[in-house]
Amino acid sequence: MTKRRIAIMYGGKADEHSISCISTAGVLRALDTDKFEPVLIGITKDGQWIVDGDDPRAWDMAQGMPVVKRTSTSRDVVVDFALGQDGFLARNEDGTLESLGHIDAVLPVLHGPYGEDGTIQGVFEMLNMPYVGCGVLASAACMDKHYTKVLLAAAGIHVSPGITLDTRDYSDVDQFASQGRAFLDQVRAANLQYPLFVKPSRAGSSFGVTKVERADDAEELAAAVFEASKHDWRVLVEQGITAREIECAVLCPEPGSEPQASWPGEIVLDKRNSGDDQFYDFDSKYTDSAASHVEVPADLPEDMLQRVRETAVRAFLAVDGAGLSRVDTFVTPEGDILVNEINTMPGFTPISMYPKAWEATGVAYSDLITKLIEGVLR
Repeated sequence: MTKRRIAIMYGGKADEHSISCISTAGVLRALDTDKFEPVLIGITKDGQWIVDGDDPRAWDMAQGMPVVKRTSTSRDVVVDFALGQDGFLARNEDGTLESLGHIDAVLPVLHGPYGEDGTIQGVFEMLNMPYVGCGVLASAACMDKHYTKVLLAAAGIHVSPGITLDTRDYSDVDQFASQGRAFLDQVRAANLQYPLFVKPSRAGSSFGVTKVERADDAEELAAAVFEASKHDWRVLVEQGITAREIECAVLCPEPGSEPQASWPGEIVLDKRNSGDDQFYDFDSKYTDSAASHVEVPADLPEDMLQRVRETAVRAFLAVDGAGLSRVDTFVTPEGDILVNEINTMPGFTPISMYPKAWEATGVAYSDLITKLIEGVLR
């Protein structure tokens, strides 16, 4: 059987660079190499595309956050759009270009801006290159939490109350300290209840997210907006919801097929049991193994689990999703379901929620990767 050659792209310019590397390590270890030959293309933090660098299969977050770096053997990748699926080339030391061969499809294991926001998806579209995941529109809209909420609300799906700030309209010479009152006025006008969560509109992995608990504290609010603005000039201020955070994996590997939803799962924040006022920040997700664990299915009545699944599929369709997404919801004590956000390329390590949810639904990690790739092959 002829193996299909799959370009696997990882790293990138986003804050989630290292998370992409860890996801890629997991994917490569589980990839069915009887069916697929991986072609590894790393993207450095400054945006250089390279081949023949460090092997991601050796990366382990327990040994530190991995980074794509140029090595003595690395070669730059050059893209020739006229060649389509034969258009990935490597530049040799003498300046000559060498084809990386025919590429059957791309699996972009990239998180955040420049990888999950429609930009690289546009490159693949221009190459007429099959690729795993959402297209340009869904990727761009779901990367921007503000526009995700606009699309979901238009589809009649409940979202958290909040406001959006354009921080370019405010002076940050004092880290927004003098703008705190103006921010506070907008929070009051929107009648948002505390606690508030302040977050960049276009970032992931909880980078730049701050919980604001003191009502009417202009200084605390200004500091939170400044922290978020380091990652994006568009900043969301959302009302905290008394609810459980339930996540659902959606799979639609073949264009035009009916999206399927996994059993919903829950990230259980273990330190809350000891009295800590914990929320699901970067450390809870990636660096503190004692902070949380995944439960799939979530401990909810079956009718509620089914409602979450139905809501996840509705949200996926509302943003024109394709391939895969993880839909994160809030389930309130009253039984309301709100969609918090949609991740079009969720964390993909073996212990991440997306593969764990499908494993609990009957699809093993390796089989999940195979389904996603085979769904886009021509």
